[in-house]
Amino acid sequence: MTTNVRRRMGVEERRQQLIGVALELFSHRSPDEVSIDEIAAAAGISRPLVYHYFPGKQSLYEAALRRAADELAARFQEPHEGPLGERLQRVMERYFAFVEEHGPGFSALMRGGPAAGSSRTNAMIDEVRQAAYEQILDHLGITDPPARLTLVVRSWVSLAESTALLWLDGREIPRAELELQLVHDFAALMAVSAAYDPEMAAIVVAMLAGEPADGPFTELASRLGALAGHGIIPA
Repeated sequence: MTTNVRRRMGVEERRQQLIGVALELFSHRSPDEVSIDEIAAAAGISRPLVYHYFPGKQSLYEAALRRAADELAARFQEPHEGPLGERLQRVMERYFAFVEEHGPGFSALMRGGPAAGSSRTNAMIDEVRQAAYEQILDHLGITDPPARLTLVVRSWVSLAESTALLWLDGREIPRAELELQLVHDFAALMAVSAAYDPEMAAIVVAMLAGEPADGPFTELASRLGALAGHGIIPA
């Protein structure tokens, strides 16, 4: 005869379990709609025990956002192999996979939920943006970016964020199209800036040097060329 014996978790293990449970619930519903009772039930423990590990819902919410922010920042990490356009496309695929999987949690992190206005929550958001910014510069091989490049990269990171949030509201555009479009947006922003500044022009030339004929940056050039052919933009 066998009996089921529930293994007693250590303090940190239980904390991590509760964070995981909360994040899973927040991934399907807005955090302000999830109660401590639901989190306790999903974790298989009592409500008072949740408070033993976290002073309140606010602290558990922030811990869950911390894990989400760390995972989201990690989505921008990509090996420095292959053309930049293809690297960025893989980054966007991972980014939107996270957004789709953790929709309400992603919205809460970027728009604010129960912790809106919290300095800790704002700091987490800034960390994600900074990590993305630094990763892009790293892929460009630039350690001391000129002002225009900083503006372009930070603008693109903000564009990716706002695009993902708007997409979540209705998901009317296929995800794969938006992923590719954001890669094209990056190239377009770089190109426009290059038209105004020789230093940016040199960066763009270097960026495009290793792009294959079937890469996303080349595809953008083909699409723009097609528009020119139809008289939509001057040839």
